[in-house]
Amino acid sequence: MEIKEKIKGFVIENFLFGSSDAAFNDDDSFLESGIIDSTGILEVVGFVEDEFDIEVKDEELIPDNFDSVDKLAAYIQQKTQGN
Repeated sequence: MEIKEKIKGFVIENFLFGSSDAAFNDDDSFLESGIIDSTGILEVVGFVEDEFDIEVKDEELIPDNFDSVDKLAAYIQQKTQGN
């Protein structure tokens, strides 16, 4: 799926420094696995807003939306279908 591939590419490039050796699953928690810390989530928000042309509201900035590739892809799909 294109959304998931964009998310994974962003995470690998910006948080794993392009290392393809650092494998992670689509359902792995970014925070629990240490891939992204709490300040890194703000970079993810900026990426989502720019890449998918959506506005992330403060109340939407919760782990259920941003803590894995799967959760983030579902959130993006929901927001883009609502436009």
